[in-house]
Amino acid sequence: MIPLFSVSQVRSADEYAIGQLQIPGLILMENASLSIFSIIREEYPGLNKSSLIGIVCGRGNNGGDGFALARHFINSGFRVGVIYLSDAEELKGDALTNFEILQNVIHYSDETSFMRQYKSVRDLKRLENSQLIVDALLGTGASGSLKSPYAEIVRELNKFNGVRVALDIPTGLDADKGSGDEAFVADLTVTLAELKKGLFVNKGAVVSGEIKKGYIGLAPGYFDNFQVDTYVIEPEDAFFNLPQKAKDLYKYSAGKVLVIAGSNTLPGASFMTASSVLHSGAGASILCFPESAQGVIQSKLDEVIVLPYKDEGRGIFSKGNIEELKKRFEWMDVLAIGPGLGRDKETVEAVVETIRMNKNKKIVIDADAIFALGEGKYKSLDLSNCILTPHQAEFANLLGISLTELQGDVLTYGRRFSEETGALLVLKGAPTVIFNSDGEALINSTGNPGMAKFGTGDVLTGIIAGFAAQAEDTEGAVVSAVYLHSLSADLLLKDKTEYGIMATDIIQNLPEAIKFIRKSSV
Repeated sequence: MIPLFSVSQVRSADEYAIGQLQIPGLILMENASLSIFSIIREEYPGLNKSSLIGIVCGRGNNGGDGFALARHFINSGFRVGVIYLSDAEELKGDALTNFEILQNVIHYSDETSFMRQYKSVRDLKRLENSQLIVDALLGTGASGSLKSPYAEIVRELNKFNGVRVALDIPTGLDADKGSGDEAFVADLTVTLAELKKGLFVNKGAVVSGEIKKGYIGLAPGYFDNFQVDTYVIEPEDAFFNLPQKAKDLYKYSAGKVLVIAGSNTLPGASFMTASSVLHSGAGASILCFPESAQGVIQSKLDEVIVLPYKDEGRGIFSKGNIEELKKRFEWMDVLAIGPGLGRDKETVEAVVETIRMNKNKKIVIDADAIFALGEGKYKSLDLSNCILTPHQAEFANLLGISLTELQGDVLTYGRRFSEETGALLVLKGAPTVIFNSDGEALINSTGNPGMAKFGTGDVLTGIIAGFAAQAEDTEGAVVSAVYLHSLSADLLLKDKTEYGIMATDIIQNLPEAIKFIRKSSV
């Protein structure tokens, strides 16, 4: 897994380099700007030297990196336009030094490049035709909503058609939380020293574009001794956590999953979940659903065993059904509960009681079963063997907070929930993040917008349940399931577009995703 670091950890690296190694800050800035220049040239080899490179510089060291970067472009024969926010008197230290050097370079050796102080949004018009626009406004020390003039500048820069590059962090993005009301939308972010948490979660995953790591002058092993609690999942993590198939397996030793899902009004979710269990390699999948929905549900399934429970024509799961299912509770390795189950008061009570009485079994809790645990009911349950799979709105409802509040600090809320309950939390989104009881956050790196569709979450529930039924290491099984579910959708883009991916396509393409990670990880 790829480790991610906090702002304070990366800041301590700067302090170590300057204080202990006695590397002047000016050299660190020069190293950083040269590294950024090299990465941009490598990523965009077709940049035209006769077309403009636009750079917008703030008042601090992020702006200083921008001034130095402008010099490297000019020295390589590019035409550069720089808009800077500060009076020269407001700049200090290494940023001021690079500002003055750039002034001299342009004055004495380059008549085509220019520097202008920002007075209003109209000044940015000089850069609107830039082939590449660089955000060097605010660095990782900034947090909270953008104020004037930064908000207006970011809004204007996001309208430009050129390639957009952010230095260290897109302006407006919190480097720890990944939050921000509005932010510079980058095609490429070159982040310095180490990868920051906020680039990969929440709004960071949307506005950071491709993320590359820039060099400031520290040995690669410097960060090895830091305590890390946030990671990005890699293909080999999914591969090595994939449940292994013994040669002497038979169907009931390959994992037994009981699915309680579906209702008269929402039958489709149930058969997608139950079918996904088998496609993930489990040996047996039994689907329990209301008797009155039997005709609709049974016609959709061949390999899945169906077990209708009495519902007196009401089409809901209630406490009276629990006694019917007791023998199946003893039989199962994993229970998957919730998709399409409905939110009737009796169903809510039955879900809570089912989870309570099966606390020693692995339980995947999704959709309406998550709703059933709201209003604090989850606090009375032992969830240490449970895997909860809410999307962000469902999770906010479970915690009793607003979605806006949750999105302000997703990592903290997710960690706190898993630490307090002992549950594995699979917080679905772009990206999906897995939280464990040790307070670690594991960020999925696969997936595409085509997955934002009915049924994809039901499929994920089935894959998680199927893998968990085959594995002793539940967390490892969840890592593989989450990664492969999204990878399956990514591989579909070879023949489909993001507009046409269906949840059932993801189920059918799961074998291709498994083949892919086997090839890439061996």
